[in-house]
Amino acid sequence: MFFYINDLHRVPRRDHAMALSRLGVLRPALYRSLITAGRFSMPECASLPSVLKNGHAQDMLHPISPHTFPLTRHYASKKSKAKGKGPQAKLKINAELVEDIINLQEVKEDMEAVLSSLKEDYSRNLNIRTSPGALDHIMVSTKNGKVPLKQLGQISMKSPHLIVINMTGFPEVTAAAVRALRESSMRLNPEVDGSIVRVPIPAVTREHRENLARLAKEFSHKAKESLRRVRSDAINQLKKSKDSVSEDTIRLIEQQVQQMTDSYATDIERQLAAKTKELLG
Repeated sequence: MFFYINDLHRVPRRDHAMALSRLGVLRPALYRSLITAGRFSMPECASLPSVLKNGHAQDMLHPISPHTFPLTRHYASKKSKAKGKGPQAKLKINAELVEDIINLQEVKEDMEAVLSSLKEDYSRNLNIRTSPGALDHIMVSTKNGKVPLKQLGQISMKSPHLIVINMTGFPEVTAAAVRALRESSMRLNPEVDGSIVRVPIPAVTREHRENLARLAKEFSHKAKESLRRVRSDAINQLKKSKDSVSEDTIRLIEQQVQQMTDSYATDIERQLAAKTKELLG
């Protein structure tokens, strides 16, 4: 049964002991209920013993100090509030203003071209399974400029380990074709028999796979260098507008260019990881 503390004077003295005993058991719950419900402020809680003193219960409750039940509300700091807001929204720049300074779409297309070139290099030069099409990218230097090898000779696959090129149609460029094969990234060692060029294909050994993996890494490094050149050209173009555009605007556009560069650099790393896994198994 629940009763208020001020009602203790109504309890007969013979029942004081029992009542006080029960209050001793209920004291922790009483403390919590008083604070949770907010019925007493700190000064009122501290004056409870004087209220009970008349009822001979001064030993039941002790003054409540701020160190015992701190009622201070802990407000979130600016730093903690910032954490709860999530990532900051990206600043937007006026599209027309950007176009007057630099064409970001062209910058993106140039970076996309670097990635596409890397994919083509991987596809042409780093296939474990050899086919006649593996030599399609070989360019031969002639007096009329560079010409694809497939336009100068008939390429056929005689066996899984041998490609034959018939140069009868343009025998005068046979030596140039052999030189182009030897200087290619495929590290081939062609053999010449008149106008016939035989190209032995290395066996797919572990060593060969590792060589191809190293070659894949070289291609990725070259792609990153090309990517940095695209970024550098874009930044140099931005600097030309520093006299007519605010520094903040220039800085924001530089950040956009850097974000694009980082994104394509990540794609290059993904391509390298996938090709390395394919080659090494």
